[in-house]
Amino acid sequence: MENSIEVINLKKSYGSKEAVKNINFKVEENQIIGLLGPNGCGKTTTIGMILGLLKPSGGQIKINGMKIEENRINILQKINFISPYIELPKKLTVKQNLNVYAKLYGIKKPKIRIDYLVNKLRLEDLLNRVTGELSSGQKNRISLAKALINDPSVLFLDEPTASLDPEVGDYVRTFLENYKKDKKISILLASHNMNEVTRLCKSILMMKEGSIIDQGEPEKLIKKHGRENLEEVFLKLSRAKNEYN
Repeated sequence: MENSIEVINLKKSYGSKEAVKNINFKVEENQIIGLLGPNGCGKTTTIGMILGLLKPSGGQIKINGMKIEENRINILQKINFISPYIELPKKLTVKQNLNVYAKLYGIKKPKIRIDYLVNKLRLEDLLNRVTGELSSGQKNRISLAKALINDPSVLFLDEPTASLDPEVGDYVRTFLENYKKDKKISILLASHNMNEVTRLCKSILMMKEGSIIDQGEPEKLIKKHGRENLEEVFLKLSRAKNEYN
């Protein structure tokens, strides 16, 4: 079955407040789709619902054609995520952390999988270091290795290159591009790095106040809004009045 994410009329309310308002989108196989918007626009809530961490107030979520509420165990085995706001156990070494997550996902040959990720993400010098003592950028690379430990078909990336220096950030983006092509996986990317989004994403979803207010290919959105780059488009839509809702 093809790797995909499908969100249908998805809603989330907290009392009278609508955090996510009837949104629809799809991430198909071998695609990276960007999810952009100002803080508080509903991105994190949306990802939380897709991951099964939050229960929607309405709508459906399908992963690889299966409804998540009916196939939670099977689906969770084939998805994963990275977020700089969720830390790995601090007192374990990097190697211990990766082994723990390999066991949690039931990886049959954990050493082979860990060695592959260590090589691809250049983690050799970090393996025996305590995770809590690493820099923010180093932790991000370890978190990416954790996110790929189960060879997911669907991947959620929240600021995957935050705190990385330019060279390592570029290396990680190139790795993600190649990994996506090799594995044909679906990736939903939330990022405030507009150059990163322009480079990696086939299409972009712009959120504001719980709604998707615009979407399309980066270059087409730039042209549509008469701006020089995606950052200027982001600022225009973020600052605009609620004419899009």
